[in-house]
Amino acid sequence: MSLAGTGVLGRTGSFAGTGALTRLALRRDRLTLPLWALVTGGMVASGAGSLEGLYGTAAERAELAASMTANSSMRAMYGPVFGDSLGGLVAWRFGTFGAVLAAVASLIVVVRHTREEEETGRQEMLSAGAVGRRAPLTAALLAALTLNAAVALIVTAGLAGQSAAGALALGLAIGGTGMVFATAAALAAQFTESARLAKGLAAGVLGLAFALRAAGDAGTSDGSSVLTWLSPIGWAEHVRAFAGERWWVLLLIVAAVLVQTAAAYVLTARRDVGASFLATRPGPAEGRLATAGALAWRLQRGTLLGWSLGFLLGGLVFGGMVEGAADIVGDNERAREIFERMGGQSALTDAFLATMVSLFGMLAALYAVGSVLRPHGEETSGRAEPLLANALGRLRWAAGHLMIAFAGSALILALAGVGLALSYGHDLGPILGAALVQLPAVWTLAGLAVLLWGAAPKAAAAGWGVAGLCLALGWIGPALGLPQGVLDLSPFGHLPKLPGPEMAWGPVLVLTGLAAGLTAAGLAGLRRRDVAG
Repeated sequence: MSLAGTGVLGRTGSFAGTGALTRLALRRDRLTLPLWALVTGGMVASGAGSLEGLYGTAAERAELAASMTANSSMRAMYGPVFGDSLGGLVAWRFGTFGAVLAAVASLIVVVRHTREEEETGRQEMLSAGAVGRRAPLTAALLAALTLNAAVALIVTAGLAGQSAAGALALGLAIGGTGMVFATAAALAAQFTESARLAKGLAAGVLGLAFALRAAGDAGTSDGSSVLTWLSPIGWAEHVRAFAGERWWVLLLIVAAVLVQTAAAYVLTARRDVGASFLATRPGPAEGRLATAGALAWRLQRGTLLGWSLGFLLGGLVFGGMVEGAADIVGDNERAREIFERMGGQSALTDAFLATMVSLFGMLAALYAVGSVLRPHGEETSGRAEPLLANALGRLRWAAGHLMIAFAGSALILALAGVGLALSYGHDLGPILGAALVQLPAVWTLAGLAVLLWGAAPKAAAAGWGVAGLCLALGWIGPALGLPQGVLDLSPFGHLPKLPGPEMAWGPVLVLTGLAAGLTAAGLAGLRRRDVAG
């Protein structure tokens, strides 16, 4: 008999328990939500100080705005420059990436508290009490709203000195974009039975939105392309913070949030807990899946294919920007120093290439960590226990997933190098080598994730936090002028900056050995602890 039939929900409504579930979600994410908010909002808010050091005069800022607007590659990456004030340059340089970070954080939060709860069986236990059908989804969206409100507040407070109206417009645009993808993730969670697939579907929508905006902005210098208007990220751009704010564009964001929320509510009321509208296709129980490695490949091949295509396309896109690298900095020595800190003390073109391969390396670390933690998801969902109850050993089971994680990260970095070389028209060898030299740092972070999963599974999710911190240090740290000692907290800070300088094998060998040691320690912990049921 359903809860509705007992009269419990008839008395309390389909939103019963929302407050308690919201407090539970905020408590569970009491560390990750503030960290996401501080990184995202702080990156945007601190941009004024770094840009003021680079372009201190109105003439320098006007020259930068003109050169960036004329450069189609830079428009594809950051969007057009709508205003040459300091606030306008902050909105141009950090607005798009702030919106993307808010979107990523939001979709992770929503899937974590909806589909992941159903996949692990926790939601079924909660639903046995006086919890309304729409309460879990509402709690997840309220957690995402809390995150995005905090981001908007940090951005507004940090940039209010430039212009209160512009700061508020930029904060609302970034936070609103986060909520668009939070509600998109809520929809994705209704269609898949797996939290991993729900995240992948929502991330695919985000990637499509970014591609539409990039293609539209590359084609027009004023952002008027239809493709840009089809993208929620383009809507955030068209708010035009610090450049004659268009407040009405925020209504598009509000409308998208309301429509997607309503659709998610309708769908969640029409399915059972744990079910989905897209049924999982059953696979063969023997033959190709007779080994643990084959099963791991079957589970992870779709993810690897998506990352491979993304890195190849990303390499092609960034390779086309290399020739315009000099236009990014012009004669500004401070900007040149930043690129050199990010990419090595070589010629500017080599420094730009080194910066790009370093970015690909940091993104590859996110793939490696996610792939390493895939068996942790199998364990917590109860699917690993039946496998390990037979003759399959823990190490052999884990080895299949780890092989895909470590070899897969090498594959996607190689594809990024190939894309860069093809698009730039440069010899493949040096760029491919520069891409692959990122592997020791990638494997070090993957090894740390193995250690956390094997020795302290409750803290396994911290592997994501460490990888995200390294990404923030490598991509934002140089622009913010952080000391080299802080940048060196990331393993990527110790790698040789190729192409350009001579190869330094010492750090590469040390990091490779560290990765092997962390992985071995994690597997030793896995052998000794209980398997989660």
